[in-house]
Amino acid sequence: MTPRTLGVCYYPEHWPEEQWAEDAARMAETGITWVRIGEFAWSRIEPRPAQFDFDWLDRAIDVLGDAGLKVILGTPTATPPHWILDRHPDMLAVDAQGRPRKFGSRRHYCFSHRGYREECRRIVTLLAERYGKHPHVHAWQTDNEYGCHDTVVSYSSAARDAFRTWCAQKYQSAGALNRAWGNVFWSMEYDSIDDIDLPNLTVTEPNPAHVMAFRRFSSDQVRDFNRLQVEILRRHTDRPLIHNYMGRELAFDHFDTGADLDIASWDSYPIGFLSDRIEATAEHKSRFLRQGDPDMQAFHHDLYRAVGRGRWWVMEQQPGPVNWAPYNPAPLPGMARLWAWEAFAHGAECVSYFRWRQAPFAQEQQHAGLLRPDSAPAPALAEAAQVARELAEMPETGTAETPVALLFDYPSAWAWATQPQGADFDYFRLTFAAYRALRRAGLSVDIVNAADADLSAYRLILAPGLATLPGNVLRQLERYAGTALLGPRTNAKTPEMAIPVPLPPDLPGLDATVSLVESLPPSEAIPLTHGGAFRHWFEHFDGSATVTETTTDGRPAILSAGKLHYLAGWPDDDAFDRLVRTACAAEGIATEDLPDGLRIRDTATHRFWFNYAPDPVTVDGHTLPPAGVYWSAL
Repeated sequence: MTPRTLGVCYYPEHWPEEQWAEDAARMAETGITWVRIGEFAWSRIEPRPAQFDFDWLDRAIDVLGDAGLKVILGTPTATPPHWILDRHPDMLAVDAQGRPRKFGSRRHYCFSHRGYREECRRIVTLLAERYGKHPHVHAWQTDNEYGCHDTVVSYSSAARDAFRTWCAQKYQSAGALNRAWGNVFWSMEYDSIDDIDLPNLTVTEPNPAHVMAFRRFSSDQVRDFNRLQVEILRRHTDRPLIHNYMGRELAFDHFDTGADLDIASWDSYPIGFLSDRIEATAEHKSRFLRQGDPDMQAFHHDLYRAVGRGRWWVMEQQPGPVNWAPYNPAPLPGMARLWAWEAFAHGAECVSYFRWRQAPFAQEQQHAGLLRPDSAPAPALAEAAQVARELAEMPETGTAETPVALLFDYPSAWAWATQPQGADFDYFRLTFAAYRALRRAGLSVDIVNAADADLSAYRLILAPGLATLPGNVLRQLERYAGTALLGPRTNAKTPEMAIPVPLPPDLPGLDATVSLVESLPPSEAIPLTHGGAFRHWFEHFDGSATVTETTTDGRPAILSAGKLHYLAGWPDDDAFDRLVRTACAAEGIATEDLPDGLRIRDTATHRFWFNYAPDPVTVDGHTLPPAGVYWSAL
């Protein structure tokens, strides 16, 4: 069992060298084990073409290692210096309006640019050769935050050329591509694959099959870019390879990219996410203003646990106000501790705070660290030290087996972004609504990659909005003994974004055909007979399937074949809560009645309670204050 540890992100190039040893000693004194460095340092490693300065990095690694710290070395490919742009002026990513993403911040490259890939191959090789067996370098991070700032999809000439090659390999001929995409519609047929352009700047909506193919291609480009670095590093080091993913970033398939890595990590900013990445009422956002949404962090912990095949970290943990959200309140005292313990309860090996010291210059001046810019302690430093002491005193807890799974699928996110049919139909929002309902019932949840899901370990599965149900899931559903809640919009598209025939949902044993779909504005709801309502989406059905619930005006709302249940719409919170509890009762799965903001996570040996609410709650005879954490042995 891997020990649980704390880490921090550090930028020695930002600080006077005489300060490094003092910083390292304070980190070790705080109880920090890991230090991530180097991911933005290309201009200091190679200030001019083929003129290298590794000496400062050598010294920094030695100072940190001599203090007993383990270094995570980042490849610096997220921030190419200006001289590389001078060499490759067409390497910039291009947005959907045809505008290059200029130099002056970060992630200013197109994944498809061959010249830039060669520059990355060169710098990663040099770093791997120099530090691959260094005794103080214990892990590597590839690049930084793939997808940040909307940079996966690029409409550059490099992307166009690479997309044509991708299409030629996939379809083999223009005729096959035309048939797959339905290009007879609006006379969109191509004589040659070399005629294919990118699906932007069209007069109206581009062909959804074209868009979906381009999204798949763009995801493959991220995977291949990461693989290039992984293959180099594997030749020179046996240390684990990691990438730091983001919250609610769906533009590429993290399962595909993560398959080449040893550990998945993600960057957790709960208060920033509440402000700009979650749909919620004003009351909800006010109640959790200084804590973050009670389920957003847990969702990503479970997602990246799946991406990492059980091994995962938080590479960047918010310690105080951030700089990038529309509004940036300070965390409630105790939240930096709660967020760390919640991650450990979900199986994290390491929680690493971003950053050690707040920068007094450039874009992230207002982003808090564990230290202020003057090196005085910021509030989260004491909380990090407390977590370190608690980790040392608590035995390993492991990860619990859970009877509940939520199937997740990145291509479904692309499908519904490509053709949502409703302004607020969003795949993440739908799956997150299902996950929240499970958590409100006090359940621990596994998130499972739909593409290779094994359902046999679970008594209850939820699979909302899977655009194309993978064949392996369909085959398992034919003999699945547990309860399955599917829909809406299940099996509604082929991989090429056409309506399949037989019509959806085409599920084993379910004689039901979607005859009509409608999307609903936010002001509308379709009430259900047993409480709650459908919102956003509703499907009409033909067929003889058993109707186990109707809308209040008598239309089918849930259709069933044994313990397989299909939802004809998007349940609101009341309906989701009821459906989850009913399904759990049918499977003998215990649920809890939790106060608003209280959450549970079970490990192999302990139950943890986390109080996200701004008010105290009573747990197991104990009063848990706001931002409180409590655990007891199972």
